[in-house]
Amino acid sequence: MSVTGRYREGFWREAPEEPGAVFRDAEPALTVARHLALFAPHLSDPGLPLVDLGCGNGTRTRFLADRFPRVPGADLSAAALDRARRADPAGRAAYRHLDAAEKSATRALHGEIGDANVHVRGVLHQCEHQCEADDRQPLVDGITTLVGEHGRAFLVEPSRAAGAVLKGLAAGPGGPPPKLAPVLRHGIAPGEVDDAAVPEFPTAAGLTVTAGGTLPLTTTEHGPDGVRIVLPSVWYVAGRAA
Repeated sequence: MSVTGRYREGFWREAPEEPGAVFRDAEPALTVARHLALFAPHLSDPGLPLVDLGCGNGTRTRFLADRFPRVPGADLSAAALDRARRADPAGRAAYRHLDAAEKSATRALHGEIGDANVHVRGVLHQCEHQCEADDRQPLVDGITTLVGEHGRAFLVEPSRAAGAVLKGLAAGPGGPPPKLAPVLRHGIAPGEVDDAAVPEFPTAAGLTVTAGGTLPLTTTEHGPDGVRIVLPSVWYVAGRAA
């Protein structure tokens, strides 16, 4: 298991299971629904499987499974996948362990499901913060393998400015808010990579970035003023050139 996997395993083992207890696990209507509105118009084939990479406890995976014919949720953390399965007794989605930086793993999944659309939220930044620099490109190379010739990847990453927001919250008189504290303790806070560097990874992997922009990333936590914490983020759509 990679460094990122070890950190995520500990985080998910300790995290409460109640809805909304995890910092980034906001309601789908405020998160993945907004992503989908940006992503869907760029899909060349909406009938392809949609891989939710870094699915965590499966909140957004289940939302996506109600809108696409086949949605595998994939994560490095066995603890997260166990939670996703418990929260989905009807089996609306499928969940599987995947290290997308391992060539053999992504090739095996692609061989099983074929070309896929891939939804990725914050995974690159987690690797950026926790792993060696050389581990980031293999992750995006793995996403490229899953996309194949006909799929599209949708990357949502907290922007550099998000790191400043979180550092400000952590430095407050009372310390970080309760839901943010475990994120910082496990070393998975974002904001260590320049926004302009994010699209360079899919480009280096052989994909063409066809769209991009900025997006508010809603969390479940509130600041000292009682206002919901919303982080700035960047998004990109990438796929094989037409």
